[in-house]
Amino acid sequence: MRADLAAAVAAARGGDARAVARLISLVERGGDGLAELAALLAADTGRAEVIGLTGAPGVGKSTTTNELVRALRAAGRRVGVLAVDPSSPFTGGAILGDRVRMQDHATDSGVFIRSMSSRGHLGGLAAATPMAVRVLEAAGCDVVLVETVGVGQAEVEIASLADTTIVLLAPGMGDAIQAVKAGILEVADIFVINKADRDGADVTYRDIQGAIALGERAPGDWRPPVLRTVAARAEGMDDILAALGKHRAWLVEHDVLARRRRERAEVEIGRIALGRLRARLEAVTGDAGLPALAAEVADGAADPYTAAAKLLAALDRRADGDHR
Repeated sequence: MRADLAAAVAAARGGDARAVARLISLVERGGDGLAELAALLAADTGRAEVIGLTGAPGVGKSTTTNELVRALRAAGRRVGVLAVDPSSPFTGGAILGDRVRMQDHATDSGVFIRSMSSRGHLGGLAAATPMAVRVLEAAGCDVVLVETVGVGQAEVEIASLADTTIVLLAPGMGDAIQAVKAGILEVADIFVINKADRDGADVTYRDIQGAIALGERAPGDWRPPVLRTVAARAEGMDDILAALGKHRAWLVEHDVLARRRRERAEVEIGRIALGRLRARLEAVTGDAGLPALAAEVADGAADPYTAAAKLLAALDRRADGDHR
């Protein structure tokens, strides 16, 4: 175990913001040291309440996140924020503007805000987000807010990471129609109609309530509340905190929190395993390597299923050779 990595983790646990930043940078870069870091952080898993905020662009996710941080700090909670911004498909860069929009909390030692680039990862999150959450848990954050890229009806990965998922909507943007569709509707634990002072808020409220009523629920199942806020004026934040508290209590009472965290771990393990398998597949060379097989399929000389079988057979032969 690298001594410098262990020292950085110890400093992060002591509340050193620079150490936290360095560790999240390591997580984003990946590569050497990541497995060691994961081992060091394993004992800190599950300490924080993870809250996801998602919704289409323009609904006020960053403003709502900013005001939620203020409300949580007023309640004495230590808060971490991971704000995921879209990256350029050409350069891989991102503006990372959420940190700029949350400058109100820049001098608060009880708040750590980190913008992360999605780096082409689909689903509204960055690939490094789960490990970054662990870093913030180790740093003593009671609550971690994860603000996703502006998403549509199919980009619902936040539900596999958060304990509670807030879906934000705004009147007059067509979001109610999107929310009625299965993806977004099914991941929402709490609906928030932001900019509720605008025309059309009542229509959006009725649409969402109607969509929720159509869903099948067993007795005792959670029914997502539909709240109204005007985040730009800090209105409705107490209602969100109250709903979060009720949902947390329901999660614990019905043993759903433990189940969700087990499912989260399954997803994370699967992704790591698939990433390593992909690297091994790409390392196969020659006629049975991925580039050669892809050329055969593109030319019509082979079908993709036969090519995949050849690639896996070559991988098995390599594995057998390594074990001798």
